[in-house]
Amino acid sequence: MSDRRPPGPLPASLRLHVTAAATPEATDAHRDLVRRYGQAPIETADVVVALGGDGFLIETLHETLHRHVPIFGMNRGSVGFLLNEWSPEGLGERLARAQRVTLNPLRMVATRESGERVEGLALNEVSLLRETRQSAKLRILVDGIVRLPELICDGALVATPAGSTAYNLSAHGPIVPLGANVLALTPISAFRPRRWRGALVPRTAEIVFEVLEAAKRPVSAVADFTEVRDAVRVTVREETAISLDLLFDPDQNLDERILKEQFAS
Repeated sequence: MSDRRPPGPLPASLRLHVTAAATPEATDAHRDLVRRYGQAPIETADVVVALGGDGFLIETLHETLHRHVPIFGMNRGSVGFLLNEWSPEGLGERLARAQRVTLNPLRMVATRESGERVEGLALNEVSLLRETRQSAKLRILVDGIVRLPELICDGALVATPAGSTAYNLSAHGPIVPLGANVLALTPISAFRPRRWRGALVPRTAEIVFEVLEAAKRPVSAVADFTEVRDAVRVTVREETAISLDLLFDPDQNLDERILKEQFAS
């Protein structure tokens, strides 16, 4: 899932497109960077600089899915796990030294009882969540084989390595290094079987959730900005045809951040 190649030589006159979240901190930073470095149209930019939090960075990645332009995020939000530290100084030099990480999103295909299919892409995880006071009841298949006939739970999720430190970690799922070539399959508040803590599956696997007793126990499926209510079947797989490039300062690269999370107290 990761590609640690350097981004390669950048043009002498680097064309930047700066985008920002709608917060005072981000808009002030946007104004400062545009004054210092100019503002190129996103269609001709060599790098997109995103100012905000992790949520805004994911939004920016979705907006640039088919532009094949690397994203250098700087934290002007609250969490900033996927972002570099904010500084307006020496941006050209930072970009020249930045390390590139190439990510593949997850593709979700959710089917409603009517047969309607809804697709969505997720950078962090695809999650299934109960809609009512009733627990969800799920059957889980991996590559067409039933691996868990019945899971009674609040929900379940499939996380990428980059997303394994987000919702997946909060649900007590494993942190997955970028080069591990696996996805995390994690239950959310599992009731039965109580001892099942999830699984690591190959990144090439197709994971299918079948919603049991869907009328009594409705379930929603979420992939980033796509939510499907009353899903009865959800298929998740890595979308290798789509790649997204993030740039990181060498001393704060994503591999190192994920490793540090495994030893955080």
